[in-house]
Amino acid sequence: QVQLVESGGGLVQAGGSLRLSCAASISIFSIIPMNWYRQAPGRQRELVATITNGGTTTYADSVKGRFTISRDNAKKMVYLEMNSLKPEDTAVYYCNSPGTWQTAWGQGTQVTVSE
Repeated sequence: QVQLVESGGGLVQAGGSLRLSCAASISIFSIIPMNWYRQAPGRQRELVATITNGGTTTYADSVKGRFTISRDNAKKMVYLEMNSLKPEDTAVYYCNSPGTWQTAWGQGTQVTVSE
């Protein structure tokens, strides 16, 4: 059964850092791209960052230069290093694969950035 488990969230002051982790029990993990998404209260889920199976990364304009996505194919893990956090980064963060590879969503991990 495919499972996504996100962790690493928490409460941090503006300007601080967090590192999120996603454990993905996906048999074809090493050959598919992976994304980090976030959903703030009252807002739609939005794409934050993408990493291809080859390691190419793309970011939403709102996080470019502050967030870094990475992956470890051997461990089937995806990471999101978040620096210079802002209150507007407050959201529940999720990982998943895009498009036809998308699977059931995990529980997400809450990130709260205070002023």
